[in-house]
Amino acid sequence: MKAVLFDFSGTLLRIESTTSWLRATLAARGETWPEAELVRCAHELEVAGALPGGASPMRLPQRLSALWATRDESSERHRAAYTGLARQVALPDEDLYDALYDRHMTPAAWRPYPDAAEVLRGLRERGVGVGVVSNIGWDLRPVFRAHGLDALVDGYTLSYEHGVQKPDARLFRAACEVLGRNPGEVLMVGDDRRADGGAVAVGCAVHFVDHLPVDERPAGLRPVLEIVDRGGAAASADGTGAH
Repeated sequence: MKAVLFDFSGTLLRIESTTSWLRATLAARGETWPEAELVRCAHELEVAGALPGGASPMRLPQRLSALWATRDESSERHRAAYTGLARQVALPDEDLYDALYDRHMTPAAWRPYPDAAEVLRGLRERGVGVGVVSNIGWDLRPVFRAHGLDALVDGYTLSYEHGVQKPDARLFRAACEVLGRNPGEVLMVGDDRRADGGAVAVGCAVHFVDHLPVDERPAGLRPVLEIVDRGGAAASADGTGAH
């Protein structure tokens, strides 16, 4: 195993809660809402799936279905999809929808999993290349820099920069090329069995982690080091066997 690719959201870092997202956005605007009103709106935004990296929409409006399916192919589509979902919730100021979207792109909105730096550093010490391949509509590099992880990553492959999204094989091939490795030498680590499992089609091994809050997954990435040390046996796309 010569290199490891990591998904971003739900794998290396996790977005803040919907309540924290709304509260921080309001605070940046100098606004304070009654707590009951804030909690109610946060719940409605979560049901709508308006927070990128958060819960998926419980009910996807038909008018947004095509946009949702390809939201990670460009920054414009990504913003339109998530602000469209947010607009299902009545907020007192139209500017709040874009302010909420902008908040989720800030480093403060993200927390690394407790073992993320440890595992990335361990791979660096082993001479194993590290890449990040993400379905995303914006540049996540500043988030990695702010959390001290950028120096441990050799390259980024972001869907909106390539116009394709996982599980499209082209994105995984591009990610392997960034690291200068053949797919058969690469392990893909992610939390989405459909999107990240697509790496199997190009010959990568795949290992899945659970998409949990940061405090509930203190050591979910450490098995990656064990996989590398034992020569690359990892879970298959269905999570049930070696690949």
